[in-house]
Amino acid sequence: MNGIWYKEYVQGRRFIIKISPGERIIEQLVRFATETGLKNAVIISAVGSLKNVRFRGIKTGARLPITPPRMQLHEVEGPLELCGLEGNLFPDESGSVDSHLHVMVSKSSGEVLGGHLFDAEVFATCEIILTEVLVEGIERHASKSGGVATIYIDEESSP
Repeated sequence: MNGIWYKEYVQGRRFIIKISPGERIIEQLVRFATETGLKNAVIISAVGSLKNVRFRGIKTGARLPITPPRMQLHEVEGPLELCGLEGNLFPDESGSVDSHLHVMVSKSSGEVLGGHLFDAEVFATCEIILTEVLVEGIERHASKSGGVATIYIDEESSP
């Protein structure tokens, strides 16, 4: 098919993860994946509260590739309600676990913020439901056209 790449996968192990106050979400997810031998995973659900959240949005009118001048960085001290966390974990070109996560948080006023997550600390709790993706031939590579790391699918092992 033109313009689309895909791979079929089988669902593997499922995990309920609770991250303690003061811990960094991405650091803990990558550590968890490494220690449990989890190569590929998808976040199904996440709730809790965060502080010191660092994320980005893409500036209005930006063109590809996405470069730092085309991004708007946000740092919010919080605490904030974690309304949503989605994304995946796949190995990078060196085989290390790499995360691509997007976050949605709300202020006490009800204002909702979100974007590509760079870092966040747990405020009171963070509860994540994670499922393993059993598939071969997928890695995260730097995209020259997009300017960011994206999933690379080995076409030789595609159906």
